[in-house]
Amino acid sequence: MEFGAHSDAALATRLAVQAGEILVDLRARMFAAGTDHWSVKDAGDAAAQRFLLDELTTARPDDAVLSEEGREDPRRFNGGRVWIIDPLDGTREYAQQGRVDWAVHVALWEDDHFVAAAVSLPALSKVFATDPAPPMPTVRRQRPVLVTSRNTAPPAAHWVANGLGCDALRLGSAGAKAMAVVGGTADIYVHDGGMYQWDSAAPVAVAAAAGFHVSRIDGTPLIYNDRDPWLPDLIVCRPELADGVLRALWG
Repeated sequence: MEFGAHSDAALATRLAVQAGEILVDLRARMFAAGTDHWSVKDAGDAAAQRFLLDELTTARPDDAVLSEEGREDPRRFNGGRVWIIDPLDGTREYAQQGRVDWAVHVALWEDDHFVAAAVSLPALSKVFATDPAPPMPTVRRQRPVLVTSRNTAPPAAHWVANGLGCDALRLGSAGAKAMAVVGGTADIYVHDGGMYQWDSAAPVAVAAAAGFHVSRIDGTPLIYNDRDPWLPDLIVCRPELADGVLRALWG
């Protein structure tokens, strides 16, 4: 059965939002019960994975699924439609009361391109999707803002920050970082410490749909559903800053 891009996008958005609602409710109940943070992380991962996999199995039974929490689905090696999901991106932040920089990622990759995607930031009651894509925000600031890790910035982030004279914003999950760019809070997200495909698939798809520059740090395209789920690096930035970012990285 064929599905239109709109229905896939609607499904991605619904799943990201509803998984987020489950996570918000679960988190509140576990905090109220005094549950330790390790148990909060594990319970959140399990609940969101179970919900997303059940929903995709029902709605798109012929599609493969690539997930951080799920078993390998060998159907994805044959090409076609593959849902790339991260049920809870930013488990550390999720397990800390008051933190909002965690996300749910749902993306659909077909053959060689994204068909649909959504990133929800449940603690902020926000969702960013490919259809409709968010408008490119207008920003007026003297110095670009580079979003990076809460703890340690990767070398590429230092090179770009120095090369472009950036101010820094520190956030947790990859989804929160990328959506800070898409939403206009930041201008550049650069990562070269490696991550898995599910960490960035939905954020990259949403950013690209909104007109942002997305690529590897050498400027080459980001390719998903490789047999090895590891993805070494990426850039998400405003299009007018892309040349400067690449020059800062490579001279």
